[in-house]
Amino acid sequence: MIAAADSSPLVILAKIGCFDLLNRLYPRLYISTEVHREVVIAGTGLPGASEVAKAEWIEVKQLQNPGDLLAAQEKHALGLGELSTILLGKELHADAVLLDDYHARKLAAAEGLQVRGSVGLLETFYLRGHLADLRGTFRQLLMHSYIDQRLLDLRLRALRLPPL
Repeated sequence: MIAAADSSPLVILAKIGCFDLLNRLYPRLYISTEVHREVVIAGTGLPGASEVAKAEWIEVKQLQNPGDLLAAQEKHALGLGELSTILLGKELHADAVLLDDYHARKLAAAEGLQVRGSVGLLETFYLRGHLADLRGTFRQLLMHSYIDQRLLDLRLRALRLPPL
C-alpha cells in the first residue's frame, strides 16, 4: 500500500506515542522534501523529528516537477507541506494521503485521492488490534492537538464505545 504523509499526522502520532503503528499499515511511507524539511530540519528537538529521521521505512521523495508546487501555492491557501503531499500522492498514484488540515483534505479528495487523518488512522489501529485503548488515546489526542472532542465522541459512538 502506497501512502504519502504530511507533517501533522506524523507529529501528532509521535506526540501520543503511536508513531510506530504507522509502519504496520504502511511498510513504506513517502514524504516530500518539504515535509522532511518541516518535521526533521526545522522541527529539530520537537515531537516527530527524531522519529521521522530514524524511520527507515519512511522515504523522502522530491517532486518530479517542482514548478507544480509553485503553481499550486499561488492557487491554494495551503502550506508547502500539505500541497507537496497532495502532489506527491498524485505522482505516486498513492492509495492514501495522510492529512489533517480540513482544506488540504478537501483539495486532496477533489483531486481523487483517498484521504486519511490522525483520527481515522487511530481508529484503524484500534480495529486491527494494534491499539488497545482508543478512548485513552483520543484523550491524549485532545491534549496534544486541535481536534474537536465532538468529532472524537462521534467516532467513538460509531464504534459503539462510550464518549469521552
